Amino acid sequence: MMYRLLAINIDQTLLKSNGRLVKETKDAIQYVKDKGIYVTLVTGRNFYSAQKIARVLKLDSFLVTHGGAFIASKMEQPLVVKRITEEKTFNIVQVLENFDCRVRVLHERFSIGNRLRGGNNLMSRAVFGANDPIIYPVQFVESLGDTLRDNPIAPPKIEVYPKDKDEVNTIYETIKKAFPSLEVHQHKNGKIDILPEGGTKLDGLLALGEILKISWKEMVYIGDDEDDIPLIEVAGLGVAMGNASPKVKQAANWITRSNDQLGVAYMIKEHFRKQQRLQFLKDLKV
Repeated sequence: MMYRLLAINIDQTLLKSNGRLVKETKDAIQYVKDKGIYVTLVTGRNFYSAQKIARVLKLDSFLVTHGGAFIASKMEQPLVVKRITEEKTFNIVQVLENFDCRVRVLHERFSIGNRLRGGNNLMSRAVFGANDPIIYPVQFVESLGDTLRDNPIAPPKIEVYPKDKDEVNTIYETIKKAFPSLEVHQHKNGKIDILPEGGTKLDGLLALGEILKISWKEMVYIGDDEDDIPLIEVAGLGVAMGNASPKVKQAANWITRSNDQLGVAYMIKEHFRKQQRLQFLKDLKV
């Protein structure tokens, strides 16, 4: 099978655990691009954050961001945008304010979260500030509900960081039951993503494939988290990172090294060295 598109998750997949993007990975991405393969990033990060990494990789492709709800190569010209309505966003926040959790409403141009309390909560501060470039404003308010009542927002994504691990499942089940039309995903670290209907990573990459006229059988997907499983299962070649959970690995056709062992670079060199440049194959009418 000849593959025409390579899609890669960012955190714990493309990047090392310390958040760094190393030269070996950059070189591998360039190697596969030189073969004429379309390379894209699929991530829960906001568009600006993903675009920053794409620029380092010299990618000008469409990026699947905000968990799949916002697809664009330029902020001003999005290809696909799915949103949680203003009313549902307000209602979700009203429900979440009954729990001890951090809530972040992620618009594509900015984010608003409830203010962090307790000066010693450095981990929460790091979680909220970690992946945001300066051009992506992050605002914290005393009452998120009051702010949204006065200034409604229809975001592509809402993130929830439960303070108490024992409340993670309760919050997850409460949101799923109260808003059955929305996509809700619980990460292994306890974070909960709330996405609009049809706004998952799978939906986003499917939409991109239709526009590019690339079938799922012609795609390679590399990921590590459980929200990557649907893409790994559907792609022509689904790849799990060595640092992925057993459940993710079980869904994969191919298991590479961990992110700290440069698993993306290793997979690309091991597999794509066997594939000729697409233009060469086209000229041969393969």
